[in-house]
Amino acid sequence: MSTALITGASAGIGKELARVFAAGGHDLVLVARRLPELQALGAELEQQHRIKARAIACDLTSEAALSDLLAEARDLALDSLVNNAGFGTAGPFADLDADREAAMVALNIAAVVRLTRAVLPGMIARRKGRILNIGSTAGFQPGPYMATYYATKAFVNSFSQAVAYEVRGTGVTVTVSCPGPTASEFGALSGLDRSRLFGMGTATSASVAREAYQAMQRGRPMVVHGLRNRILAQSTRFSPRAWLCAITGYLNRAPVVGPAR
Repeated sequence: MSTALITGASAGIGKELARVFAAGGHDLVLVARRLPELQALGAELEQQHRIKARAIACDLTSEAALSDLLAEARDLALDSLVNNAGFGTAGPFADLDADREAAMVALNIAAVVRLTRAVLPGMIARRKGRILNIGSTAGFQPGPYMATYYATKAFVNSFSQAVAYEVRGTGVTVTVSCPGPTASEFGALSGLDRSRLFGMGTATSASVAREAYQAMQRGRPMVVHGLRNRILAQSTRFSPRAWLCAITGYLNRAPVVGPAR
């Protein structure tokens, strides 16, 4: 049995990735802050798919908690690592809580780097392993009114592609999945659930998880979810940055008229 460690597994894309990995016959190490949700999911998947699931409560923005998880990850001889945990905030950067922005960088960037570094040497030595990082279409352009979040996802996209290149021929692959707006807790927690961006339509967490898993299994360096998102991602290569800032700022800032979803 192969073993996959999935961060941010208690909800949204992470929870759906756990379902997909379990259906594929992987034992699971489920990591998030909310232990009861992880334990309930693990029990459900063990019963459905006859796999083993272990729940670890961990706040990846805490240096002590992350260090403990890194030590454990090195000892597990993981076949797959999924760096999914992350969050975003919305609003003018000058108005946002500084500690919250710093925590976002710690989770969206530092935890990804350190977990990847913890497991990669062992995977290379065994000549076997897959790493899946959840990036975003947000990483293809600057994002006014979500400045820090867009910047963190730009890092994840770039970091993943670079490491994927470095490990060619080792038996290890690195894949970055770049979804657009997705129906999950992220919209409500970030304050984007009523923005024009989310009003244009959202993908389901399940569809994003399935496509990300398939891309990882095929060893693809990057997958952008959905035809519209692929077209928009390509268009950023040819658009002036000032235009991209203006468009993204408009979509992120203005609310959709109508009831909250």
